[in-house]
Amino acid sequence: MAIRKGDKAIMFTSSTLRTPKLLWRMCAGLAMAALLTIGGPAQAQTKAKAVAFNAKDCYECHEAIEDFHKSGLHKTVGCDSCHDGLTNHRRAGKGRPATKLDSASCGSCHENQYRTQYTMNVNKTAGKEKRLASGPSPDPAFDKLMMPHGFTREHNEPRSHAFALYDQFVVDRAFGGRFVNKDGYEGLARMGGDFKLWDVITDLYPGEPHKVFKPGTAAAANPVCMSCKTADHILDWAYLGDPVPEAKWSRLSKVNDFVKDLNTSLNCIFCHDPHAAKPRIIRDGLIQALTRPEKDTVWHSDPKGAKIDVKELGERGFTRKIAMLSRYDTKLQCGQCHVEYNCNPGTDLETGKPITMADPRTNHFPFKNVNGIAQHYTDLKFRDFKHGITGASLWKAQHPDTETYYGSVHQKKGVECNDCHMPKVKDAKTGKTYTSHWQTSPKYYLKEACLGCHKTWKEEQALYVIDSMKNKYQGKLRQAEFWLTRFVDKVEEAQNLGVDAAVLDDARAKHYEAHVHWEYWTASNGSHFHNPDLAQDSINKGITISQSGIKLLDEAMAKRRAASRSVGTATPVAATSTVPGK
Repeated sequence: MAIRKGDKAIMFTSSTLRTPKLLWRMCAGLAMAALLTIGGPAQAQTKAKAVAFNAKDCYECHEAIEDFHKSGLHKTVGCDSCHDGLTNHRRAGKGRPATKLDSASCGSCHENQYRTQYTMNVNKTAGKEKRLASGPSPDPAFDKLMMPHGFTREHNEPRSHAFALYDQFVVDRAFGGRFVNKDGYEGLARMGGDFKLWDVITDLYPGEPHKVFKPGTAAAANPVCMSCKTADHILDWAYLGDPVPEAKWSRLSKVNDFVKDLNTSLNCIFCHDPHAAKPRIIRDGLIQALTRPEKDTVWHSDPKGAKIDVKELGERGFTRKIAMLSRYDTKLQCGQCHVEYNCNPGTDLETGKPITMADPRTNHFPFKNVNGIAQHYTDLKFRDFKHGITGASLWKAQHPDTETYYGSVHQKKGVECNDCHMPKVKDAKTGKTYTSHWQTSPKYYLKEACLGCHKTWKEEQALYVIDSMKNKYQGKLRQAEFWLTRFVDKVEEAQNLGVDAAVLDDARAKHYEAHVHWEYWTASNGSHFHNPDLAQDSINKGITISQSGIKLLDEAMAKRRAASRSVGTATPVAATSTVPGK
């Protein structure tokens, strides 16, 4: 967006409340249009370009923007910097202007932020699965514990914001293999993420419905799950993606049609209000969580957290909401996406009936840490899938990074996400300080992220501490996987032996609880550093629950075998307990 010096024009949006002054504006617009036509089309065009987009002209209909714009740093930015097609729209209130949502428009002024956002980190390669031997959820445990969920098709570590949208299109669990890079694997040689999605992606099956096209893939993508990858759809999306006639897109939209409107990965407008140039959040699921009457989120227990001011916008017949923040609070801003949220169909825990995308539970943020998540989904009566071996109704986590960080040592000391992942750096040319938008591991920012506080350390000391914390964490996860897979095997054995249904139901309830304290940590990123104490306590809790489930089933199977022997039925030799100390 270019700042027009000496120009008092303001920014313009059509996403605000229409006012009774529309009639006045239309009359004025019609009169202006008549004047512009005098002298022929060429003269009219010249005069039209000369018309300034005065603040009063825009505020007449878009009053809600006035407070944003007058109080912000963008008050000298012209409406036409971010909107095209304003001339016809302004004359008679007709014609919808095009809003520029791409990061490049912001980057014309915020050059360093734009450049760093799309800088390539070649150490974070594409397609690196978490279930590799060195990952947080290696096979064969992951596939066995998650079967038959779609994440068993592909379970990747994140790359960077620049590739969030692209990677969602080509992952095996999302679109059934229909989308591929136009250049094949050579496309991976593109250094940087500054591209439009449809310049690099091709649809192998145009016109076909959303389904599985290739073996080993799944078709689980939907409009809600795309909402943390891009905000390109935001002006055509009602609050929570509710299906209302006036909104172009909703939770129920056909995802293959929906994605044709998407191009930009992680738009600047997620965190920065374009009119006020102030911090905000736009994810409707998070806004709903923060405004729940129960006041039960991790944010509600943070006395130092930013305050929110929810604004209802939308002049196209449906409500949109944004939440302005009292200050930059990246726990909320990053918590729009780096968070556990439900974005999929599931099963109603009480009725056993399918939960479809028509149900608002398919766009839901708990915003609670691991100790509250199991009960939260039980209260919500929601489960993601049924385990392929035990039959237990289970939960699939997304990426609960932010809520994990709440309550940690660093968070209590006031360290924000940006301090480690987006630190202040100096421009090599000008020497001026700016916020790097190369959102990556602090291992690549050790001097800026760690040594500013740990002033007696050297970089190798900081790296040593980080890696040592990860060692402990990974070891605990491997231990949890052993006991949880052992528990699953015991349930299968008990089912085959004909153990009473009530005992099996108790075991399945324990499976859900133990699963939560394992799965939460396979889905999270960087938890060995974000909150190692919470992680270790939770993983140990899950191990204990698995062991108690094994004990329950061992005792039930022993009784079953004893009863069979008493009536002369041949049975296998009773197994001894595998729980330590038993």
